[in-house]
Amino acid sequence: MKRSGSADLPLHYGYVPKWLAERMAKLGLAVIQNIVIEYGKEEVLNRLSDPFWFQSLGAVMGMDWHSSGITTSVMGALKGAVNPHSRELGIYICGGKGKYSKQTPTELLKISERTGLDGNHLVKCSKLSAKVDNTAIQDGFQLYTHNFILSDTGKWAVIQQGMNAINKTARRYHWHSEQLNSFVNDPHTSIYGQNQGMILNMTDKQADSSRNGVMQIAAENPEHMIREINKLVMPGHHHVTAKDVDLKRLGAMLWLAHEKQPSDFEELLLLQGLGPRTLQSLALVSEVIHGTPSRFKDPARFSFAHGGKDGHPFPVPIKVYDETISTLQNAVYKAKIGESEKSEAIKRLSKIAENAERDFTPNANFDQVIAREREDSWKYGGRTVFGKAKPPVQQQLKLF
Repeated sequence: MKRSGSADLPLHYGYVPKWLAERMAKLGLAVIQNIVIEYGKEEVLNRLSDPFWFQSLGAVMGMDWHSSGITTSVMGALKGAVNPHSRELGIYICGGKGKYSKQTPTELLKISERTGLDGNHLVKCSKLSAKVDNTAIQDGFQLYTHNFILSDTGKWAVIQQGMNAINKTARRYHWHSEQLNSFVNDPHTSIYGQNQGMILNMTDKQADSSRNGVMQIAAENPEHMIREINKLVMPGHHHVTAKDVDLKRLGAMLWLAHEKQPSDFEELLLLQGLGPRTLQSLALVSEVIHGTPSRFKDPARFSFAHGGKDGHPFPVPIKVYDETISTLQNAVYKAKIGESEKSEAIKRLSKIAENAERDFTPNANFDQVIAREREDSWKYGGRTVFGKAKPPVQQQLKLF
């Protein structure tokens, strides 16, 4: 069994307002449906087991791009939206935060009755993954959320998160059932975080004699004990800075959406009628669906699709968000009845943006890009947890 990655995040105690939660569910479902249609249900598990992709998904859904709240909010939205379509998609999501995490065994047994899978084995996998991260690996983080994502073929992924109340950080752990060997003998491809001091790792292969003896090991040098492969450590600052994004990729996408007219691209004719701002969002959502792993090393870039609920980097553009959802939903519907042209157009959009980067030199001022988004936010129904965006003073005067 290999843990596929981990992420360290600042603790965030905010809430998700209803107006955003409803849209997160719709967008999340549309993303999952498109992935299943294009790549199959097993790819959903593969994507969810990647901490960088997961963080990018949360950012494109309008969550705070860097905080711990992405985990519970995104998984809650996906569970509520995906499970009613589980038989069609072949994907089931169990567990959740707090008391809901304890319902995972019961949920897995019910699913196994409908699918014929070995429910007892799945419950064992769920419990062991939690035990490894909460007990066998004593790194200062106490688990408080556990989600078990299952396909009807028996493959699965786990996303769980622990809290360190002392330094006010959270650590998210990702698991994937591919290459299942052992839960207790060197199961991790990645455990990464800032050094919190001495770490107890009872699953490391070097601890074999200790497991058979006193069942206790304290690592003198965590760097030798922990193998670092897929790590994500988010900064403490809430706002998005130029250092948080790949400016070449962001600049090329903005150029494509706002300066290069879609009519110049034969491949995008089926997306005619979308405004530049919606095309910007759709290009980033398209990348979440179709992008390769190397495209998700800067999750903050995906917050330029639909902003963030706390206003960073800018308020959530409700009108744009709804148009993005509508476009994706329409593509799913068309694909189901054998008309895949719109899905193909959305897929090509991410490839066109990627190709545009090759000879692109970013020249736009990053702060000016954010300032423009905030200034125009009211036009797109911009909204945060603090209220609706208002036009600039000069614009307000023109309205009267």
